[in-house]
Amino acid sequence: MTVLSYPHLPRIARSGVLLMVLAVGLSAFGAGCADGVESRGETDGTEPLGLRKEVTVPIPAAVTTVVSAGAEPRSLLRPDYPAGTVQRVTLYTAHHIEQQLDEQPKRDFSTPALTIPMTAHTTTEGIDLTLGSVTSPDPTLAKALTKIGGSHAGFDLSDLGAITALRLEPAPDASNTARAALEQAFYQAVYRSIAFPDQPVGEGAVWTVRQEVNGGVLLDQVTTATLTERDGDRLTIELHVTQKPKSLVWNLPNNAGTLDIRDYVMQGAGTITVDLGLPLPVAGSITVGGHQSYRDPRSASTLRQTIDTQVSWTE
Repeated sequence: MTVLSYPHLPRIARSGVLLMVLAVGLSAFGAGCADGVESRGETDGTEPLGLRKEVTVPIPAAVTTVVSAGAEPRSLLRPDYPAGTVQRVTLYTAHHIEQQLDEQPKRDFSTPALTIPMTAHTTTEGIDLTLGSVTSPDPTLAKALTKIGGSHAGFDLSDLGAITALRLEPAPDASNTARAALEQAFYQAVYRSIAFPDQPVGEGAVWTVRQEVNGGVLLDQVTTATLTERDGDRLTIELHVTQKPKSLVWNLPNNAGTLDIRDYVMQGAGTITVDLGLPLPVAGSITVGGHQSYRDPRSASTLRQTIDTQVSWTE
């Protein structure tokens, strides 16, 4: 993404630049390369990841801490599936973002929901994914998605089941719009995944997973997981997610200035069901939302955001 810096703009003009910078550069949950998904067009010259070949993106380490080990019997929770395991699941993502600059009318920069059927194949290295027919209720995006089917993606995992890398290889004929939407959907899924604790636990166990999330502002994300039920290898886990900025100042890309973070509240909850013998969640939904406020110290303009993100899995 290219962001121009205008250090001597009058307040009205600079406010417009501020709105544009935030609209395309900040999506509080659209982490990593998702910057710009909201407004990226077919002919604007930007290139999403994986435009010509598979791209592997490292994911920040997830650190687990056991708060309570739960009831007996206790055991280590570890993925346990042989190479060649096949699983068919559907990923659904929705991302709503509304912004208001000073007293101007509110503007909607939401990305349309996506439904992504996929087939997972396990290997000795991780999980390979082949996408089916990806759909969206938005007519324009739905048309752009017609050639995204057959794309490939994948996850590399740690011994604790944490995703350590995301691999993306969109179909060669897929449009930039479809590729960008796919990227954001998978980033949402990655940062709503769960890592297992490093010591034996039983029903009722509680552990936290701490991880950095970079969606423009660098965030400290803490997911609190509670093992509410275990039936053999099938686990039901309640999740509570909170995000806090690691700094009260956001340095905008390409030396475009800084913004003061005046208010930042992002939290949410959900429940997922995982099977230790399968690579991906078999069911569940997690919703995270909140509001933020940013102030431009040079123009005194204030921008407010309201955000809501949902990630769901079904077999």
